[in-house]
This record gives sequence, C-alpha cells and structure tokens, in this order.
Amino acid sequence: MVESNSKRQLVIIGGAEDKEGDSQILREFVRRSGGTKANIVIMTAATELPREVGENYIRVFERLGAESVRIIDTETRDDASSSTALQAIDKATGVFFTGGDQARITSILKDTEIDAAIHRRFSEGIVVAGTSAGAAVMPDKMIVEGDSQTNPRMETVEMGPGMGFLPGVVIDQHFSQRGRLGRLISALILEPAVLGFGIDENTAMVVTDNQIEVVGQGAVTIVDESEATYNNMGEILKDEPLAICGAKLHILPHGFKFDLETRQPILNNGSVANVSVPVGSV
Repeated sequence: MVESNSKRQLVIIGGAEDKEGDSQILREFVRRSGGTKANIVIMTAATELPREVGENYIRVFERLGAESVRIIDTETRDDASSSTALQAIDKATGVFFTGGDQARITSILKDTEIDAAIHRRFSEGIVVAGTSAGAAVMPDKMIVEGDSQTNPRMETVEMGPGMGFLPGVVIDQHFSQRGRLGRLISALILEPAVLGFGIDENTAMVVTDNQIEVVGQGAVTIVDESEATYNNMGEILKDEPLAICGAKLHILPHGFKFDLETRQPILNNGSVANVSVPVGSV
C-alpha cells in the first residue's frame, strides 16, 4: 500500500505515444509506478477493442519491466462493481486509461465503485495516467467532442463531466496535429476554469502535486485566462465568433515545467519565467 502522504501523480498524454522504440512517456509512467516492482492496471473502458488495445499495452509495459500488468475491461456499469477489478485496483501502483471515446469512460465508470476506488488510491499516491480519450477525462469538466481547425465559437465544443483527477482546468489532446487551439479557447471560456492545456501527440504533462513537467517530442500549449480583460460571451449568439483579450499563452516543450499554484512556467535552468506572450483578440 502506498503511504497516504505520498505525492499525487498524473501522466496525461496527448495521444499517439511511442510504443515501439524508447517509449519515453510510457517508460516514465512505469518508472513512477514502481519500475520493476510496478503493478499496473489497464482501463479499457474507452475503446471498443478492449482486448486488442489492452494487450498492446501489456506488451509495452512488460517489455519495460513492470512486475505485473492486467486489463480491467468494463463494458457496462455493472462491470464497474466487480470484486476482482476492485481487488486489482487496491493492489495497483499505476492505473492507465487507454484512448478511444472519452464519453464511454464517464458513462461506464463515473460515480461507480471502481471510480471511488481509483480516486482513493490516487489520494494514497498511486500514479494515474491516460492517453487521448484517457487524457480528456482527467479534469472535472471535459471536452466531449468539438470541431478542430476552427476559430473559437460557443458551438465549437461540447462539454461534459470528467473524472476529476485534475479539477479546475480544461485539457485537449492531439493538439497541434489537429489544430485545436480554437476549441480549447472555446472550452475555457465556457467553463469556470482559468487554465487550458493542449497536449501534442507523443507528449505528456506529468503532474506531481501542483507542478507539471513536459515530457516527449512535442509541446504543451497553456492558455491562462486568469488575468483576461475581456471576452464577449455575454454579447453573442451561439454561432458567432468568441473574442478574448488579455489572456496569456505559454508553449512548453520537453523539460519545461509549470507551477499550477502560481501559474508560472519554470525554465530548464529552474528559473521562473515572468514574461509571457499575450494572446490578443482571438
């Protein structure tokens, strides 16, 4: 059992992470989950191909040296009270949510016994990770679906309840590859959150308590609207363009960090970056 004073850790992956080569991101997850003593549970609720997807991750995690890896396949909410699954979570040092459809994760797992068990173990210090759809569910309010490569509008994005591992933020994935800045800004304005994170493919934001570190080949784009001076949401119709003024934009590649409490980037040399690039009217 992990001690209750352990740090809370998340590995939130933008999708399409390397599984065949060095597997830098999945390697980091295994290392943080206990390395060669890691006991990993793979949650396949998001995918309609649970066996195929789950076995692919089993091969990767076993190649990286995890001691034990097993799949928990929950096709219905009834499966989310399985005593076998609950016992596996109780023994796990890491829980990994696969990609697929994030709405499947919440419709099957949210407010179930498995949900409660994973949150309890997370508070005790196990590592919770997710890729693509598994990343989208990390906040308390998630992007269910939305248009890519478009300017911000209220109709651009549909929001819904997430799993609540990282509350008060908005997360989008496959970010630069699918041109999702517009929908991230739309989601951020629609929800009572001040920080939006867009994670590129084969890239992760690794959260340890209140600090984020970027790992991987791409970048994490952060939109901070905590000091925004204006948005026009109360003045427009659903299909009209959103405007936001005075927000901040940070683009952080591998090795850079971000403090969730101070909302400040931390450079590779450990110094705090006090200057940010303003996003004007969008």
